[in-house]
Amino acid sequence: MGDEVQRTGIITAMPEELAGVLEALEPEGPAIAWGRRAYHAGRLGGQPVVCAAARIGKVAAAATATEMIVRFGIERLVVTGLAGGLSDALAVGDVVVATGLVQHDLDASPLFPAREVPMLGVTRLAADPGLVDALAAAGEAFCADARLGAERPRVWRGLVATGDRFVATTPSRAAVLEAVPEALCVEMEGAAVAQVAYEYGVRFGVVRTISDAAGAGAEELFGQSLGTLAGAWTVGILGALFGPPRGGTGAG
Repeated sequence: MGDEVQRTGIITAMPEELAGVLEALEPEGPAIAWGRRAYHAGRLGGQPVVCAAARIGKVAAAATATEMIVRFGIERLVVTGLAGGLSDALAVGDVVVATGLVQHDLDASPLFPAREVPMLGVTRLAADPGLVDALAAAGEAFCADARLGAERPRVWRGLVATGDRFVATTPSRAAVLEAVPEALCVEMEGAAVAQVAYEYGVRFGVVRTISDAAGAGAEELFGQSLGTLAGAWTVGILGALFGPPRGGTGAG
């Protein structure tokens, strides 16, 4: 019951990833422009949310998460959108729910171990277990009806790697896997939001849709997925997470 009344911050990188959510949002008022991005407050499934497209990268995501916590008083954060698959078992359209996140490009050695957040003493930031379960259940509910050709997407749980690099070559993909061999996928925002959430004591979760295999040709596949999967998968999963509007019908 506690999750039903908590105000949730929803962060994507790209406007295309957020478009369907904004269409489903029952707005509280006009968007609030601040820090060169727009914050949309309202309700999804009757539950209070604040949504924003942060722009790409760790700094943009961290700034957005901080504003949501400090200015809007959100109590939990959800990061969603596309990601590149690192595990060969993943297919385009599959859903990854992060159990933990790590910055694969963070290296302040020899002062601190590689990938450890300096002066925090943590390397892997664990997502909130309750949100992990809720996001995985929402993903399963959505994927039960979703189809890519004859294939039904699958839901995975595991480690997600974040870095300020769009991984689109075989060597760069191999470098991420060498740094974080257990990572299921790679993206550019999640671990930054996780660090902000950790520092402020806010619960967080990350759910990603696989757009490509983070290797040669990834930019083309990402572009295709941005135009097809991104918005539909995001609103479908979040619709299942929050449920239909009170007194109405909808996803979930």
